[in-house]
Amino acid sequence: MVSTQHRVNIARSFSSATNSYDVSARLQRYTGKHLMPKLPNRNDLTVVDLGCGTGFFTNILASKYKHVLGVDLSKKMLEFAESKASYPIEWIEADAYHLPFEDGSIDLVYSNLMIQWCNPLSELLKEITRVLKPGGLFIFTTLVDGTLHELKSSWKQVDNEPHVIDFQTPDSLNDTFEQSQFKLLEHEVKDIILEYENVLHLAHELKGLGANHVPNKTKKGLAGKDKWRKMTESYKDFQEPSGIYPATYNVFSGVAVKLNV
Repeated sequence: MVSTQHRVNIARSFSSATNSYDVSARLQRYTGKHLMPKLPNRNDLTVVDLGCGTGFFTNILASKYKHVLGVDLSKKMLEFAESKASYPIEWIEADAYHLPFEDGSIDLVYSNLMIQWCNPLSELLKEITRVLKPGGLFIFTTLVDGTLHELKSSWKQVDNEPHVIDFQTPDSLNDTFEQSQFKLLEHEVKDIILEYENVLHLAHELKGLGANHVPNKTKKGLAGKDKWRKMTESYKDFQEPSGIYPATYNVFSGVAVKLNV
């Protein structure tokens, strides 16, 4: 299982991003809205927003469902979310691997771009199946291999340090679900390309999202100016004729049901 310290580091990374997160969250808004049509129409459900962040979609869920719980590892995120909430929502600071819910007590777990931080994913799925009722749904998005390939490729021209998280392949993700108590009812893999004015703009957005935490990186702190210059020079290979810098996010969205076994 992923170490507690690693999760603390992730929490710290996202906490430091609290005030800039909603400004930077273009991708989260897009993918979260993409999940909305997949939600059940019944309103008498107990719903968990797992990795709720600033609570943008927790509020939308609370407008649809009777009992909504926003769960996040970051206390600052939760405080920010509560201050912006428009509906009655129960905010809970918790580790996704140790959810403070009774077995079979939740109808739906919604999670937008969070589970890519969870390793091993199989252990997280065990915990989600524990708290879900039989027939309960897990509706989610995550990032898979191919995400930020432009940035990865550009850094590889400079050094062998990990500057971007390694994401699972879609096949690996499917295999993990097949070995779990879930059945994937539907899934989709889609490239979303965001445009940036320059590489610094991309770096600022990743930092604003708290997504710049790389677990296996051995050297701390910012890359040296010379390395940064070499990387940005390499990134020009991907620059569009308009001068825009693209960054690809490979998004896996899915609806999974807990099997009654």
